[in-house]
Amino acid sequence: MTALLILNGPNLNLLGTRQPEVYGSTTLADIEATCRAHAKALNLDIGFMQSNHEGALVDEIHAAKGVFGGLILNAGAYTHTSIALMDAIASVELPCIELHLSNVHAREEFRHTSYIAKVALGVICGFGANGYPLAIAAMHTHLQATS
Repeated sequence: MTALLILNGPNLNLLGTRQPEVYGSTTLADIEATCRAHAKALNLDIGFMQSNHEGALVDEIHAAKGVFGGLILNAGAYTHTSIALMDAIASVELPCIELHLSNVHAREEFRHTSYIAKVALGVICGFGANGYPLAIAAMHTHLQATS
């Protein structure tokens, strides 16, 4: 069975209460439950983790090599600042999908730059919590096509 790692960056632990007008009212626990159900229906295992610390996310990406077939990353604000996350993804050579709840291109100018996109298969943004099942389906399709 193929396994995917879903990583969530800073402040995503506050989903459901943090700026619901931007991020919605769905909690990260709700998203995890949805992801697990969607992955199970596709015969996928998932790992699911959130950290507010860049180094912890880098460590999880490194540990994913040889364990997971793909990575889905909602790096939050680290998307726009973290060369370390970009380098970690490139180093482990795992397919990665960048994910955002909001449409970052319709927001502040600084959110239009992504270091993660440079090493990602693609970017899903603007669909709220529904972006997670979309990312799982896209990664599943990619992995099937490349196996």
